[in-house]
Amino acid sequence: MSSSYGKNLRISIFGQSHGQMIGAVIDGLPVGEEIDLSALQKFVDRRSPGRDEYSTARQERDRVEIVSGLYQGKTCGAPLCLLIANSDTRSHDYEQLRDIPRPGHADYSAKVRYHEYNDPRGGGHFSGRLTAPLTAAGGICLQILARRGITVGAHLWSIGGEKDAPIADNCLNPQLLMDFSVKDFPVFDNAAGERMQQEIRSAKEAGDSVGGVIEVFAIGVPAGLGSPMFDGVENRISAAMFAIPAVKGIEFGSGFAAASMHGSEHNDAFYFVDGRITTMSNHHGGILGGITSGMPLIFRAAIKPTPSISQPQATLNTKTMAQTQLAIKGRHDPCIVQRALPCLEAVTGFVLLDLLLDSEYQSIN
Repeated sequence: MSSSYGKNLRISIFGQSHGQMIGAVIDGLPVGEEIDLSALQKFVDRRSPGRDEYSTARQERDRVEIVSGLYQGKTCGAPLCLLIANSDTRSHDYEQLRDIPRPGHADYSAKVRYHEYNDPRGGGHFSGRLTAPLTAAGGICLQILARRGITVGAHLWSIGGEKDAPIADNCLNPQLLMDFSVKDFPVFDNAAGERMQQEIRSAKEAGDSVGGVIEVFAIGVPAGLGSPMFDGVENRISAAMFAIPAVKGIEFGSGFAAASMHGSEHNDAFYFVDGRITTMSNHHGGILGGITSGMPLIFRAAIKPTPSISQPQATLNTKTMAQTQLAIKGRHDPCIVQRALPCLEAVTGFVLLDLLLDSEYQSIN
């Protein structure tokens, strides 16, 4: 099914941006796992709109309601279903878009794919709004991973042309990742963060938008997870990441920079340190041959600029085939990168838990 994913752990996302509810069903969660609903809500709140000047003014409480799958606060083996109500919708903002597709959106491709039966309001099922239940589902997985010593976190690698300071391997630890999670603007270098915020302000003042890159880390991932060829860790993370509509590219470890390196630079030498096999550098990003090496998992995802901008754009009336101009109305983010960050953490958590549940790792549970 197109809106479902997973191997041992299955997730299905349902709903539309302006429908009554959006939600997720997760099947295959380990049983007896306590879920802290208060902590889960705080995690989902990091993605919620209307929190600052850099996000859309749409006000959604994004209250997560779990209607099945828990008994006395713990997973019970039944599929877990969570719901999030939609409330602050303005569907009239989208009335003209049935025949006038917005550049950069899925309006036209969805119309063709579903023979004009698609819901155009707010992007329907293609909306970034659907990342709310995705984030909630992944937040549950992150709680389970934490009990197994795995910590996932991320920072804003760049916004527009401004970059955060690089994070050295010896600075990477669970506390740093937890510190990122409580910052309104999660960067390593606060001065770089201020420059990034100015990039967003400038785009907003121009009626435009700006994109960026998010760097994700997972610490405590055991060696040996994954498989070669088509079922590698990179494959599974990448496939799941593109469920987030704004993601346009992904790289692991040194990524595209490896193309300009020599093998003597890129290869990570093995050592035996403090009772464990490790590498002194991590250009491979914690994955070799599709299988985890025991080093921190590191990847970066490119997030496109918000396609909804107030500047006039050229488009087409697909009913009359006449060229026209479109100035998008409504409430939109000048930058969605900071709100996408917890979504990437959540998806990473889901994939890692799914990997842990591969048959050879059932004993972990």
